[in-house]
Amino acid sequence: MSHPPAPYAVVVPTVGRPCLADCLGALAASRGPAPRRIVVVDDRPGEPPPGEAPGSLPLDALGALADRAVLLRSGGRGPAAARNTGLRGVTEPWAVFLDDDVRVGPSWRTELVRDLAAASPDTGGVQGVLRVPLPARRRPTDWERNTAGLERALWATADMAYRTEALRAVGGFDERFRRAFREDADLALRVIAAGWLIRRGTRRTEHPVRPADRWVSLRAQRGNADDALMVRLHGPDWWARAAAPRGRIRRHAATTAAGVLALALAAAGRRRVAALAAAGWLLGTAEFARARIAPGPRTRDEVLTMAVTSAAVPVLATWHRLAGELRHRSAGAWQGGAA
Repeated sequence: MSHPPAPYAVVVPTVGRPCLADCLGALAASRGPAPRRIVVVDDRPGEPPPGEAPGSLPLDALGALADRAVLLRSGGRGPAAARNTGLRGVTEPWAVFLDDDVRVGPSWRTELVRDLAAASPDTGGVQGVLRVPLPARRRPTDWERNTAGLERALWATADMAYRTEALRAVGGFDERFRRAFREDADLALRVIAAGWLIRRGTRRTEHPVRPADRWVSLRAQRGNADDALMVRLHGPDWWARAAAPRGRIRRHAATTAAGVLALALAAAGRRRVAALAAAGWLLGTAEFARARIAPGPRTRDEVLTMAVTSAAVPVLATWHRLAGELRHRSAGAWQGGAA
């Protein structure tokens, strides 16, 4: 005797990017039991412009599912706070989080319901399988390779289903994570620590590489402050438990220290020693640039971008890590924002 499918809601935080229409359209076109509720959370900062109608976001892309949509605002406080805002509007047993730049597969709803039905009572979360389409006729750029890392990531909220009771038990997402970085790993580690299991499902979702300018890698270094918060909250071994890449922060710190030392020694008139320190900085920078250029398309534009940003990334990474250590030096356990 078959059981009715588990009721679920879909939560989509957005800052109003054009890709939202594709995301909602793919959800509507998918085959299978529909969500009882679709909570779209507008996380654009500030109050809505005067006269702006609720339809300013493309909810009509949901087609026949539009009457299930709920639009909430979270005031530009970041994706963690936006997801908590959406969670507060969920009464279904399962809350399924999608990013606004993904496109679920044609049978995603069927596969999702199957994933949820297969979840044991102690399973608190079931993640989807992400696919990042890359160019077929050339090597991927540095930015494309970084995005493709989502295919191997654990617990990415680009497509992640959680039992609503599990989320509320741990207080939802930690809103001190203001970027779309590490907030998913932090939540999952707390859910697991609370005694729940997290499984990998079978449903498939496409995560295209979003457009980005040549300086995107510099802005991404802000995430090093979030790594400092992760260490504070989960200890220095959180990387291994989350199967997360450790990154190059130690090498970046050494390269930055060599550069700062070279400048200080030069200012003090110690030119020979300053030259040695400068050589260390140059070697570290060259090694980093080569590691980013070698697997890429090696076009003139990509090589130039990698050369310039490779000189700046170590400094920015080190700065943001130190700033994060200072800012979060007395951070305690998250007290909850999803009641």
